[in-house]
Amino acid sequence: MSNDGYFGEAIAETYDNDVDSFNPDVIEPVVDCLKELAGNGRILEFGIGTGRIAIPLAKRGVEVHGIDLSGAMLSKLAEKADGDRIPVTQGDFATTTCEGSFSLVYLIFNTIMNLTTQDAQVQCFQNAAAHLEPGGSFVIEVIVPTLQRIPFGETKHVFEFEDDHWGVDHYDVVSQTLESHHMMVRDSKIELSCIPCRYVWPSELDLMARIANLELKGRWGGWKNEPFTNTSRSHVSVWEKSCDRN
Repeated sequence: MSNDGYFGEAIAETYDNDVDSFNPDVIEPVVDCLKELAGNGRILEFGIGTGRIAIPLAKRGVEVHGIDLSGAMLSKLAEKADGDRIPVTQGDFATTTCEGSFSLVYLIFNTIMNLTTQDAQVQCFQNAAAHLEPGGSFVIEVIVPTLQRIPFGETKHVFEFEDDHWGVDHYDVVSQTLESHHMMVRDSKIELSCIPCRYVWPSELDLMARIANLELKGRWGGWKNEPFTNTSRSHVSVWEKSCDRN
């Protein structure tokens, strides 16, 4: 593994196509929600990657900054139109800081799970809180662990089975970790990848927020304010920094 973490040049090269970065039906609800939450303030993205969300936000007139560990992903961001105008800092978003305060910090697309220890996830909340101005918000989008879909004693869940992509998560309920295995068919060749993750429950995230002196402001089942229910497969959660905390 290089200094880019698990998102080196090979993944960065095809990332935008693999995650459907150009579909307005996927991108616009995210941008709409984040812009509304930020108001007229500055925004910081943890795990900015190739700018899938940051660039559309910037095009709406929002001042966006970013932190990302992967130099390869940041290079792809800089190559895009307007991408080189977004200030970025390379480093681990759980601990890396940048100048100034922000009305909104966000960490989406399951990226909180790329921090593979509970301590690192707690540090991430504390880092977000340190960057927020009073009254600012921290937003996370992440899956709800799919343990209800796995028979007792089994450890694997097939989350995607398409002609050109197979996805299998391997859960370890003792360590609360999973390995996300991907098999992609590209140019008649099979590409294999495996990314280690730590899955995290909504209630656990709320406790991490309390440790960082953040309070739950809202939780939805999606970016269009869908209700969060016992069958929701993911959630968008917002925690707020109290106006009397600095």
